[in-house]
Amino acid sequence: MLMRRYRSSKFGNIPTRIDGRLFHSKIEAARYSELKALQAGGIITDLECQPKFSLDVDGCHVCTYVGDFKYTDSESGRLVVEDVKGVLTREYQIKAKLMLAIHGIEVQEIRRVRGMR
Repeated sequence: MLMRRYRSSKFGNIPTRIDGRLFHSKIEAARYSELKALQAGGIITDLECQPKFSLDVDGCHVCTYVGDFKYTDSESGRLVVEDVKGVLTREYQIKAKLMLAIHGIEVQEIRRVRGMR
């Protein structure tokens, strides 16, 4: 049987494939499975993977933020953007602040469970 080896990532994540989608880590793939179940149960709607947001200030494009998931909470109607994190990089922290300042969206961090990569 042919085994595919993945290069070790900078943070030790293990890429995982679910439903034909390749996720950067096992915890991100597990969160996707949870969100799919919530969507099937009608608790959330409009689940999207890898949503992109342009971060522009005064007409100047600063950067693009790519979240892990975006969905709508069915009960409140609120748009939710999630980012699965094991390590809070400085770049992520700046982009999360820009998301709040520019789009009014507070990125929800899903933290890695101890021992899970």
